[in-house]
Amino acid sequence: MAEEARINLNKPPFDLSRFWGRLRYFAWITDPRLSFVSQKKLLESKQLLQSYREKSEPAGTREQDVRRAQQLYLSAFHPDTGQMQNVFGRMSFYVPGGMILIGAMITFYRTNAAVIFWQWTNQSFNALVNYTNSGATSDVSTKRLLTAYVSATSCALIVALGLKRYLATRGGPLMQRLVPFAAVAAANAVNIPLMRQSELIDGVVLSDKNDEPVAQSKYAAVKGISQVTTARILMAAPSMTLLPVLMERLETTGLFRRTRGLSAVTQVLLSGLTLLVMVPVGCAIFPQQCSIKTEKLKLMDSSQLEKLRQTKGDNMPDTLYFNKGL
Repeated sequence: MAEEARINLNKPPFDLSRFWGRLRYFAWITDPRLSFVSQKKLLESKQLLQSYREKSEPAGTREQDVRRAQQLYLSAFHPDTGQMQNVFGRMSFYVPGGMILIGAMITFYRTNAAVIFWQWTNQSFNALVNYTNSGATSDVSTKRLLTAYVSATSCALIVALGLKRYLATRGGPLMQRLVPFAAVAAANAVNIPLMRQSELIDGVVLSDKNDEPVAQSKYAAVKGISQVTTARILMAAPSMTLLPVLMERLETTGLFRRTRGLSAVTQVLLSGLTLLVMVPVGCAIFPQQCSIKTEKLKLMDSSQLEKLRQTKGDNMPDTLYFNKGL
């Protein structure tokens, strides 16, 4: 490639300062088809990007080859560690994984056994996704992970079973269909902070505009995790609130009454279509490269702020940056 045509691999081909640019970016890297790319191809993409950075890429390498390699890398490798992520924890797998779980939760809600099984399965999946997409700025012990997993799963089951019992006598069939969403929302509020509790305890690494690590912040961890929790609940909301209303009406039609299993298949497929839109939207609401004003460190990280003042003096940056995770 000509020197003037070289791609800046530190930036994606979209404007991440705007919502529309972030939406296109996350639609690009959360494409469900990327979950089925072989490990060999992913490693080849990583190697091509490394060669390109060193200006030693194979002859004949085209811009679209580099962009495709960048897409594969961003979809499968952690932005902080550079390690390949578990395929089931990647955001590109969130649509195929989530569509089955959401479809099952809003289909099989009538018995306690079904509620327990599908809520447990869903929280197991969420725990893996949350851990895989955490900021990865500090190690998480097995004990912390187990505590987070058990706590989030227990929360989901308590909410689901409690509401199911309450609405069995006080709510109609439609209200009972909405129980899984209430359980998922409550569990997310527990699951994500607990699975990423090391960030809340130790803080996340803050960098300046030159990507140089300069501080550790618990305040930034709270901000990032809060945004991720909000986004995850939003991702699931349409599938778990609008689809039950739609299915309540469809299941009264002759076709659905006559065809066994049609309701379950329809809910899974519609969940997938909804998630196909909502996953990029949820990821794009807040910038992944989050920022905070340096003075905000005084709220929870006063020692870090004082240390920064001593080391930077008049050159102390006004804004610091960190990866909030997804």
